[in-house]
Amino acid sequence: MSIRLFHVDAFASRPFSGNPAVVCPLDGPVDAGWMQQVAAEMNVSETAFLHPEGDVYRLRWFTPTMEMDLCGHATLASAHVLWEQGLLDTGAAARFQTLSGTLTVVRRGGWLDMDFPTRPVEPAAAPPGLAAALGEDAVFVGRTANDYVVELRSADAVRNLRPDLAALERVEARGVAVTAPSDDRRYDFISRFFAPRSGIPEDPVTGSAHCALGPYWQAKLGKDELTGYQASRRGGEVRVRPGPVRTIISGQAVTTTVGEVAPTAMPR
Repeated sequence: MSIRLFHVDAFASRPFSGNPAVVCPLDGPVDAGWMQQVAAEMNVSETAFLHPEGDVYRLRWFTPTMEMDLCGHATLASAHVLWEQGLLDTGAAARFQTLSGTLTVVRRGGWLDMDFPTRPVEPAAAPPGLAAALGEDAVFVGRTANDYVVELRSADAVRNLRPDLAALERVEARGVAVTAPSDDRRYDFISRFFAPRSGIPEDPVTGSAHCALGPYWQAKLGKDELTGYQASRRGGEVRVRPGPVRTIISGQAVTTTVGEVAPTAMPR
């Protein structure tokens, strides 16, 4: 028995851009402690583990320090691996059973469409320490079930933000998305996502955050389809079609590295 590991750049059309994820297809369930150790060893923002479960795949996501209940880029990467490796017919939908319910991914041309739960943004008071940690005045502060969403005054303010990550880690939330209208006609909005409390200082491209960013900008711009750019160092494009209950998050993916778990590191 061997276990392969696929290093995939998600929300990317070329290698070494977008958000890297490691995908680990398994034959069946393994111990969660082993999965967490592998994720820590891989040291990317998320490592995905999946195995067949009836007519779907069970999918779990781990950062280097904890399990997550929703992850967009590692779901995109997982579907990409299933199709690329012939584990799923190219015309079939990839269906995943997760901590956030059933998630479905379909191919549409060169893009992969993920059907995710919408996460509405409700106006909220800024929690203690948030403004000081960001070092920027907010136009708007809102909250989803997991994250804060902060609109800044301009795209430049988002791009140039240098938050105090140690202070941001003390803010009680999975992460903080900062956003602004785009000054590039190719995109409707830009964003960045910081999650030091979850073991991710800055996430390169965050699919799950767009379950909130899409509806937020839809309400402001009056558009049913939007394109966002996450302005991290690697950067990535995310297309969003928000709905009241479900939001379609679209991106591309490319495999960069394929490896194998050594016999001495196999689960016991």
